[in-house]
Amino acid sequence: MLRAIVAACCGAMLDMMAVSFVVQPMRMRGRRSAYFYPKHLCSALLCKELPPSLASLLDLLPAYTETSFIYTCGGTLKGRNGTIESPGFPYGYPNGANCTWVIVVEEGNRIQIVFQSFAVEEEYDFLSLYDGHPHPANFRTRLTGFQMPPPVTSTGSVFSLRLTSDFAVSAHGFKIYYEELQSSACGNPGVPPKGILSGTRFNVGDKIRYSCVTGYVLDGHPQLTCITNAANMAVWDFPVPICRAEDTCGDTLRGSSGIISSPNFPSEYYNNADCTWTILADPGDTISVIFTDFQTEEKYDYLEVEGSEPPTIWLSGMNVPSPIVSNKNWLRLHFVTDSNHRYKGFSAHYQGRHSLQSTPTGAPMPAV
Repeated sequence: MLRAIVAACCGAMLDMMAVSFVVQPMRMRGRRSAYFYPKHLCSALLCKELPPSLASLLDLLPAYTETSFIYTCGGTLKGRNGTIESPGFPYGYPNGANCTWVIVVEEGNRIQIVFQSFAVEEEYDFLSLYDGHPHPANFRTRLTGFQMPPPVTSTGSVFSLRLTSDFAVSAHGFKIYYEELQSSACGNPGVPPKGILSGTRFNVGDKIRYSCVTGYVLDGHPQLTCITNAANMAVWDFPVPICRAEDTCGDTLRGSSGIISSPNFPSEYYNNADCTWTILADPGDTISVIFTDFQTEEKYDYLEVEGSEPPTIWLSGMNVPSPIVSNKNWLRLHFVTDSNHRYKGFSAHYQGRHSLQSTPTGAPMPAV
């Protein structure tokens, strides 16, 4: 019966593995209904709402749980460059998708992926990135929502992506361009929102510079240099800076030590906060952060820490986190709150840790 409905709507008998359903489930804050009835065919098939003559047939179908259909796709990709698109792009990926792509290049080289389009259902559908084969030990980050991610570069010759979607609501999906990087290339680091990049060469010794459009201020180091690190790998000496509106909170922090705290600490932070702090140290050094207080609304207000090991740490709730140590010469802290409850927030002490080895450039961090 389900095949007949699909055929009547789309005009062809389609493989059941390519069929799922887009619905509008009832949602509550932090919850979603686990059952649904198929009222619309998957947008990836370009079908519209069923005609009345067929809609009555749906009453004969059972409710489907979130373990019903699985759409699998992906594969192993080899070559110097190429493009990856989510199934059905740009008309919408299937529900119940579990797709894995593994990119493999010549041993000793690396892989850079650049997003050309990105839109997945926020908080329910995800694109997971793995620095190597798709194993938990290689997990790097998980992307969701509608904001274009920055370019990502692997540390080795294998990089993997995994798309997972739930059984309700789809989005346009993503399109990614990937290319093989030689050992002497850092790759294009990308441009932050509201940012301006000056420079078109990205090999060892090349320098690029960032600025922001009017009304925004730069957080981070404005100049990046492609250097060779201790592992003889070409890397940028600092992370890509960000551009934030002049009236928002955040800062670029330099020096051997200091304090970071949420807005209004020790009083309650305000709702709908979006604050970013970037801590910078000399190339080759690391940074430690020790929390002295931490109180946020669990799951809904959070502090994201980037530049550590694992690469991204999410902190939320009422427990004081363990100390965090960067694996590079920078850390970035991103504090986000929703429109509901407010708490005391957080306070942390940061300190630079000097490396016993000489820095890759052999020079201290330049002034800005």
